Amino acid sequence: MKFTLPELKYALNALEPTIDAKTMEIHHQKHHGTYITNLNNALEGKAELQDWSIESLLKQLDQLPEDIRQVVRNNGGGHYNHTLFWEELSPNPSEMSPEFKAKLEASFGSIESFKSMFKDAALKRFGSGWAWLVQSGNSLKIISTANQDAPISDGLNELLGIDVWEHAYYLNYQNRRADYIDAFWNIIDWSVVEGRLK
Repeated sequence: MKFTLPELKYALNALEPTIDAKTMEIHHQKHHGTYITNLNNALEGKAELQDWSIESLLKQLDQLPEDIRQVVRNNGGGHYNHTLFWEELSPNPSEMSPEFKAKLEASFGSIESFKSMFKDAALKRFGSGWAWLVQSGNSLKIISTANQDAPISDGLNELLGIDVWEHAYYLNYQNRRADYIDAFWNIIDWSVVEGRLK
């Protein structure tokens, strides 16, 4: 199975001013596109892996041939993480439901505390990576991962992720990662986030 670049459900400029059109174009078409190209190249000629989904590949990295394992981890993770990222963003973001708000409050004390802890995880990720709200069993947790490592590889269910690689924000925010994180809350489709709960 050849992996393909998912189409965005909104125009490149639809998330402005939070994310500018040029950043979206480069991020989606160049960065995400390159992850897919590299992933497909790594799987070329590996007939036993052709029917594996991206989820199966990332959940079973230790079962992959050693010569492609790191390439799949990096580029498969990049494809998977970005696909989740594009889906959760919206120019017409929905409010979180009272039920989901209650889950966050039960886990983190308040919505303000949740956002503060999420921002802290995103700011403290040194170099490139992601901050995540994940589900582990019945619990909600905030974690961060390096590079394109995907929480699914550790048995976690990703609900919300923010890309803190510099290519995700540098054209608009330069070194102001905190401003990018603060603006991120304005474009989240909470119905998508809540739909990922298991």
